[in-house]
Amino acid sequence: MNKGFSANTFARRRRKLQQQLDGADAFLIVGPSNVRYLTGFTGDSTYLLLDKSQCWMLSDPRYEVQIAEQCPNVPLLLRKPNETIPEFAAQQLLELGMQRVRVEFHLLSVRASLVFGDIELIDAEQAVERLRMIKDADELSILERAVAIAEHAMEAVLPVLHSRLSERQVAHELERLMRSLGATGCSFPPIVAVGARAALPHAEPGETTLGAHGLLLIDWGATYMGYRSDLTRVFATSRIPAKLARAYEAVAAAKSEAIEAMKPGVATGEVDDVVRRVLREYRLESRFNHGLGHGLGLDIHEGPRMGRGATATLEPGMVVTVEPGVYFPGLGGIRIEDDVLITDSGAHVLSRLPRSLDENRRTLLA
Repeated sequence: MNKGFSANTFARRRRKLQQQLDGADAFLIVGPSNVRYLTGFTGDSTYLLLDKSQCWMLSDPRYEVQIAEQCPNVPLLLRKPNETIPEFAAQQLLELGMQRVRVEFHLLSVRASLVFGDIELIDAEQAVERLRMIKDADELSILERAVAIAEHAMEAVLPVLHSRLSERQVAHELERLMRSLGATGCSFPPIVAVGARAALPHAEPGETTLGAHGLLLIDWGATYMGYRSDLTRVFATSRIPAKLARAYEAVAAAKSEAIEAMKPGVATGEVDDVVRRVLREYRLESRFNHGLGHGLGLDIHEGPRMGRGATATLEPGMVVTVEPGVYFPGLGGIRIEDDVLITDSGAHVLSRLPRSLDENRRTLLA
């Protein structure tokens, strides 16, 4: 059984999906994260087929034992070595007499879809992803642990930072620490950016040393039991330009007001608007060049999207990032990111690391 969840949990999730067949004969779930959410299976190259009352795993002999261990209550159909998984799925649909099937078009390649022949394929419209947006109590507990692991790793690495360490070395040390604390790995390759490189929202850690500039941006997260956290902090390791200090003030104020505005019934685009209004007051709105955030869970980017024009509505149980940023090419950038749970009455910040510039001033070891 998948540690942390009961068979009843997965069965309940599948029943919710089966209620959305809307006249189709079956759902064909092809995305690995979606299959995991509905069954507990942690491998890949496996589909899940559901009609209104039954379900089947479609896989190959490599995963026979793993599926039996992780999904003992789900019947398993195994393809032959010379069959592709789409071909096998199409054959099973024909044998089961399923003619109208809801398929994850956004995850199935055009080439794969061609093997289904005369079977009518209907877009599943991200039905599983919509279920995944609302976390249950077990998921929230796991996500809280993923956040705590990331924070404990940061708290362990900060006291040993010295000026000769490179961005890449810091990223590797963070990953080592998170694994030592129980993570299965990073949520994504950590971003460690010094000085002007912090103006790159997705900077790749390189050989620039921490002592090369007074600004250090770190964006990192831990994966725990498949669920991912995502945090960003900016540290002043020596004196930083007044322009960046003011940008820090602006980003912190914008993030604070955004969280204050977050509650059930509010459109995610409205929260993004709050951030841009605050940054406009600081004359920095044009320096904010990405969305405000995204959902978290089995994938690092899930629904709902938190960005300009987004129309999703916040609901209790959603966990999202809030990560406004301001960037100055050639100088540096400021981004402060936390993971936030939507509650019945508002928002609860899961992450607890200090957020103010004064609290994040660090003296590097020589």
